[in-house]
Amino acid sequence: MTKRKIQYWVIPPESDSEFVASMEDILDLYSMPYNASMPVVCMDEQPVQLLNETRASIVGTKEHPQRVDYEYERAGTACIFVFVEPLAGWRKVSVRSQRTKVDWAFEVEELLRTKYAEAEKVILVCDNLNTHTRGAFYEAFSVDKAREIVKRLEFRYTPKHGSWLNISENELSSMTRQCLKNRRIGDISTLRSQTEAWSNTINIKQRGVEWQFTIGDARRKLKSIYPKIKD
Repeated sequence: MTKRKIQYWVIPPESDSEFVASMEDILDLYSMPYNASMPVVCMDEQPVQLLNETRASIVGTKEHPQRVDYEYERAGTACIFVFVEPLAGWRKVSVRSQRTKVDWAFEVEELLRTKYAEAEKVILVCDNLNTHTRGAFYEAFSVDKAREIVKRLEFRYTPKHGSWLNISENELSSMTRQCLKNRRIGDISTLRSQTEAWSNTINIKQRGVEWQFTIGDARRKLKSIYPKIKD
């Protein structure tokens, strides 16, 4: 039997008007010029398995690299939240022990209270995870406080099966490769310090994001997902 290579993709369904509408909404948003009073912020999150070493590693030398034992010990899980303001070249990484509605609400509220205290409104790009809702703020704060937060947010959701449209997903991928790949981190404190160090280094460089895929590109290259109008 011939072995065939398989590539896994997030493939949107054909002729999906809801996907198209959400996609074009996001692409139109990314084409807008910078506006400090209404900044565009993308957010995403990912779970992380914490791992402890069971044996001390052997320090690397000129003759051989560092040697780490294959065996490890599971030490629970954590969740990494990433917020990115593409046009400003700014990102924030935070770590929590879980990712409930309340955890997400606390993260967003902190951004509004600190980084974006002077902004009239923040346009928040996120996926359709059931924790990313307006109702989350009512589970975390008083009614008055929750309403105050919601009024300062404008939600833009990426389409289902369209997470590639979320810039923060790309940032999460970069952080994983540059900061976490091939490493075993056994506690939240260390994970937090390492990811914060990564984000601080990138922020100093003010590495912005130049999104180049436009609505025109989508209409030309993704024709199959656009509904066919019958004459």
